[in-house]
Amino acid sequence: MANRSYYSPPGGLPPQTDLLSGKAVFTTAYAVIPRGVMTDIVTSYLPHWSKTRAWIIARPMTGFSETFSQYIMEVAPGGGSTKPEGEPRAETAIFVVSGTLAIGHEGRVHQLRAGSFAYLPAGSAWTLQNDGAELATFHWIRKAFQPVEGLEAPPAIFTHEDQHEPGAMPGTDGKWATTRFIDPADIRYDMHVTIVTFEPGAVIPFMETHVMEHGLYVLEGRAVYRLNQDWVEVEAGDFMWLRAFCPQACYAGGPGRFRYLLYKDVNRHAPLF
Repeated sequence: MANRSYYSPPGGLPPQTDLLSGKAVFTTAYAVIPRGVMTDIVTSYLPHWSKTRAWIIARPMTGFSETFSQYIMEVAPGGGSTKPEGEPRAETAIFVVSGTLAIGHEGRVHQLRAGSFAYLPAGSAWTLQNDGAELATFHWIRKAFQPVEGLEAPPAIFTHEDQHEPGAMPGTDGKWATTRFIDPADIRYDMHVTIVTFEPGAVIPFMETHVMEHGLYVLEGRAVYRLNQDWVEVEAGDFMWLRAFCPQACYAGGPGRFRYLLYKDVNRHAPLF
């Protein structure tokens, strides 16, 4: 798994000479937010953050995907927050795609770099600073934690992709593999964030249809992804947002590896309204 790359949006604006075209689409089952959409004019600023802007690429929406929000955060040198999260129910997953970050948690400072992952439990106090000389960019996934009586809260995690061997899917000869940052057997966690890797020519050979919601951010490469009844070409920097039960499949035609960061909700009963 050497020579990895992690795409981060460059910002800016397209030139006035560009034609109005692209593959951005929002349907009742899925959305595709291509990398060309992530320009300066769609960024947001957040309370208690300095020298920071965010692309908000997913948020809970009634009748669509309801369990999580996902931001791409861009922090300039010296920027960050001593009060990043104002919602005590929110648990956090962070994946760094460029630059370096320092996260303070429970009296310790954890240094993160491209490929680093952090999980911070709901209600915990933490800080984040860019202590480097370059822009730092990371994905911030937020979810309202679902506590269970008799089940202890999950602990924090600080790790890096290098510390996890990708697990090959059965019968794929290693061409379809998943890097898991959270132990899938640990039921204390109610979400998973993984990296899915396809070698050229690998496929998801059936239409996955399941209760889990997804955010899929393409870190590297390109592929053709089946979303509901449509085949969509995607590449590094594109984001796919799937509601529960949206059928999905994939063909990674190459020439290089196809990799994406994947969110899904797990390990809890379906809520009854």
